[in-house]
Amino acid sequence: MSPLQAFGIALIVIAAAAPVIIAGVVYYLKKRLEHKQIMAAIEKGTPLSELRPPKQNGRLWIKNVTIGIALLIIGTGFVLVAPRGGPSPTIALVLIGVGAAWIIRGVLNRKYQPQSQPSTEDVAGENKNPVGASASESSQQANE
Repeated sequence: MSPLQAFGIALIVIAAAAPVIIAGVVYYLKKRLEHKQIMAAIEKGTPLSELRPPKQNGRLWIKNVTIGIALLIIGTGFVLVAPRGGPSPTIALVLIGVGAAWIIRGVLNRKYQPQSQPSTEDVAGENKNPVGASASESSQQANE
């Protein structure tokens, strides 16, 4: 191997590792700043419950389904472009399998995610019980 080829390989490895290194440094600095803020708040006497608001997941299922669809598309690309007999079909099967798992995870998250916001029917007042009426009476009135 010539020195020029070795330099090219080293350059490729460094370029591939750079995003991981940058993300690690940013994460470390973020955590360090957060720790300093927490320590300053404790010194001022702020209760710990006010320091960190509860983390809201939002619509996690959308993220999971999106990742799954992207992996399915990439796996399908490997199937269509891959030469026969190489490692590409194996990579394609792994990507397609992981993509399907992410989609299933997203669908299950959506199905079992607690509903935090009222539906439009509740806002409109159609499903609200009249004052003093039980749930069975209001459902009988709706069926009539």
